[in-house]
Amino acid sequence: MKRLFNNFVGNPKNDILSGLTVALALVPEAVAFAFVAGIDPLVGLYGAFMMGLITSLFGGRPGMISGATGAMAVVMVHLIQQGNSVGEGMGMEMLGLSWLFITLLFVGAIQIVAGLFRLGKFVRLIPHPVMMGFVNGLAIVIFLSQLGMFTHNVNGQKVWIEGTELYTMMGLVGLTMAIMWLLPKVTKVVPAALTGIIVVAAIAIGLDLDVSTVGSFIRDGGGEGLKGGLPQFQWNIFTLFDTMQGHWGTVISTAFLLAAVGLIESLMTLNLVDDLTETRGSGNRECVAQGSANLINGLFGGMGGCAMIGQSIINVNSGGRGRLSGVVAALGLLSFILFGAPLIERIPIAALVGVMFMVVIGTFAWSSFRILRKIPVADAFVLIAVSAITVWEDLAIAVISGVIMSALKFAWENAVRIRARKRIKEDGTKVYEIWGPLFFGSVQSFATKFDVKNDPAKVEIDFIESRVSDHSGIEAIERVIDKYLAARKEVVLTHLSPECKAILNKANPGFDKYIQSSIEDPRYHVVTDLMDAEV
Repeated sequence: MKRLFNNFVGNPKNDILSGLTVALALVPEAVAFAFVAGIDPLVGLYGAFMMGLITSLFGGRPGMISGATGAMAVVMVHLIQQGNSVGEGMGMEMLGLSWLFITLLFVGAIQIVAGLFRLGKFVRLIPHPVMMGFVNGLAIVIFLSQLGMFTHNVNGQKVWIEGTELYTMMGLVGLTMAIMWLLPKVTKVVPAALTGIIVVAAIAIGLDLDVSTVGSFIRDGGGEGLKGGLPQFQWNIFTLFDTMQGHWGTVISTAFLLAAVGLIESLMTLNLVDDLTETRGSGNRECVAQGSANLINGLFGGMGGCAMIGQSIINVNSGGRGRLSGVVAALGLLSFILFGAPLIERIPIAALVGVMFMVVIGTFAWSSFRILRKIPVADAFVLIAVSAITVWEDLAIAVISGVIMSALKFAWENAVRIRARKRIKEDGTKVYEIWGPLFFGSVQSFATKFDVKNDPAKVEIDFIESRVSDHSGIEAIERVIDKYLAARKEVVLTHLSPECKAILNKANPGFDKYIQSSIEDPRYHVVTDLMDAEV
């Protein structure tokens, strides 16, 4: 019970203050991502609230923050646009939004199934160069996203601010960053990020500075403001299934893509927060929590989403280590919607940009510059490529590409390592001692090791230093055996591990007559032999 309580409340003061900081930073991001998806800002805010609350309570680790994210917003756009175009012909405006809610039901189900089948463990297969490239690319993406805050809307076009307005904003951004850098050196009683936001907001309001605020940002994007009520159950989506005839393929494919993007980003975030806090979360539990949250978003009209790396880092660095911090952030966001909209809308965007710039500095793996020349060229290439793809495409594609490149590199390196030492026994039997893994990448090299035509009548293939890993390896062994049999020569397989024997016999029970089971690996019985000798 005590452990459960400590898990929920790491440090009450730190959790509450860091949660409020995150809630303030969530507002413009949720609004911005809603604009990216082409939906009302309140849908993005509701999505961030529901995602944050459910995953904080039931997610894979304390202190991690979830909400509406850009990676998922980009995927949603096509579905929403297609739904709206169908709705125009039927006299149903914003049908695309209802399609999104229906899609989120499938997203939630897919993610829950992924968690129940324990697929979260696959995040451990992500190589370190991919992880480092991911965080570097993420830092660049966060930085570039904040540059949009230095623009304003003029006749429907984004125009860079300039003159006094630009210098004022840069000054406030710099002040926020200075507070966040200096305050921890003096005291850690209050979160530096929250202090920076409050101080800069007080200066801007007190001096009546003409700067962009949260409210002006929402209005520039076409929104009406933060004020709203509680999320409502979307009964109407269950009456719209007939509007999707001929479009279910788009809905299901989008659901799988959203589920994959959300899980990859969430599990990568969990991995990163694990490193920051030197603790370990549960990827499978996070999958189920993310799925449940997206399911609730579909039912109650939220945008959906996944874990947010930037906000999670803000939370952890501000001292939020318990589940309470995420709950406070979610409830704080809802409170802003219900009661605090007029006050929150007056917060300068510059203060929030300053916070995110400090997140960029803290996220970027600066050590990558130092190690690039010290690590293998292939790893350096993967690191740089993942960073570039993260900026060019999105986080999920970057991670998948990085894992594929690393896997191909690993396969190639192991493919060229297979060896065959040859020797002749006293009875004239030729022994091929195989060294290295036998799998799809090494089968071609394996086949070239044998001289079937010139070998003696008896041949022994010794696997004491090798392992059969996949179906390609099984096929390679079978082809070699067939060649020797066609040449009317006897061939046996020795020192196969129990796992390799099981793989071979399962694929073809006929292998059993070529496996010399009486010859066992001497290393398996070293301790037994010594004990027998002592007796």
